[in-house]
Amino acid sequence: MFQIDHLGIAVKSLAAAKSIYEKLGLSVSPEEIVEQEKVRLVMVPLGESRLELLEATSDDSTIAKFITKHGEGLHHVCMRVPDLAVAVAKLKSDGVRLVSNEIKTGAGGHRYVFVHPQSTAGVLLELVEGH
Repeated sequence: MFQIDHLGIAVKSLAAAKSIYEKLGLSVSPEEIVEQEKVRLVMVPLGESRLELLEATSDDSTIAKFITKHGEGLHHVCMRVPDLAVAVAKLKSDGVRLVSNEIKTGAGGHRYVFVHPQSTAGVLLELVEGH
């Protein structure tokens, strides 16, 4: 089933950003680092979806560059798909531009791929396999 998995939010300070959600009484996952993306993150569950707060661990990370260019805020929308390999193969065969042609493994061991904003009306779209 296709559905929103999470919204990725770029933040300068994970500690400062997560505090508003904690003040609202929401649970926040333990911090996790994804080395290949050079980010530290937490997840904030919201019903069947989540917010992913992303802090750069390096000045050359995608999140650091995003914040320099756009400031803090919505970075990407993540959609859960039933079969990631099938979805990626279909997008490639239809000429859709992906940020990377390889499926990667990220936070929580989830497999993911990003679809380039040029193919999605300006929105960075992450696809993850249903779980």
